[in-house]
Amino acid sequence: MRLCVFIEEEQHNYMKLNLDRPIIFFDLETTGVDVAKDRIVELCLLKIHPNGNEESKVMRINPTIHIPAEATAVNGISDADVADCPTFKEVATDLWSFMSGCDLGGFNSNRFDIPVLVEEFLRAGINADFHHVRCVDVQNIYHKLERRTLIAAYKYYCHKDLENAHSAMADTRATYEVLCAQLDQYPADLQNNISFLADFSRMNRFVDYAGRIIMDDHGIETFNFGKYKGVHVVDALRRDPGYYSWIQQGEFPLNTKQVLTEIALRSKNNSLK
Repeated sequence: MRLCVFIEEEQHNYMKLNLDRPIIFFDLETTGVDVAKDRIVELCLLKIHPNGNEESKVMRINPTIHIPAEATAVNGISDADVADCPTFKEVATDLWSFMSGCDLGGFNSNRFDIPVLVEEFLRAGINADFHHVRCVDVQNIYHKLERRTLIAAYKYYCHKDLENAHSAMADTRATYEVLCAQLDQYPADLQNNISFLADFSRMNRFVDYAGRIIMDDHGIETFNFGKYKGVHVVDALRRDPGYYSWIQQGEFPLNTKQVLTEIALRSKNNSLK
């Protein structure tokens, strides 16, 4: 089985990230874009240590479901390519160990890559909690300051064409280089500090990773979709108790269901006091 391929380190002349603990830039190739149903077929991780040392891994994953032709057209990975690769469950424990204690960085990672990764960990029986991890979404920084795509961002900031776009390693390293170049480009707007960058690159205060539930301006859990969008979760469940069951039985992310259960139980316990 193919577990991982180690990639040779590359040198760049961008500003060095100011790190107080490792940060992992990562990128996923998947069977599709549905957080609840689709699966990872390739995972790339680039760990940057505070001393500047790098570790990189690429892992191809057997998703245990068919890879649609539309996905293969984007990432170049077919069913045959991953037939002999391990499933996510088989690598989950080692992967979680590798990622523990690290911050995270990616391109559109807050809205897609992290929610998908959490779903895979939950299916593997690992309750991956990244809420206390600082997550830097380079796309959000880019959109706030320039509003482009990764290919355009790489060209704009790094003055190079992104070769092999949509391959996990090319996109992951490009994301890392773009962030470093952004620090050079916007010294008045950005601080070389992961806490600042994580906060700056956050678009919404998500409670679940898929963003179905968010914090409102008063710090109260609020539905961010459907007929109760903008309504506090506790108020919606009190008004419509069946809504909880509808979500639990529907094709929603496991993490969304988990978070909703936690809110419902907390509300019930508070009402008994």
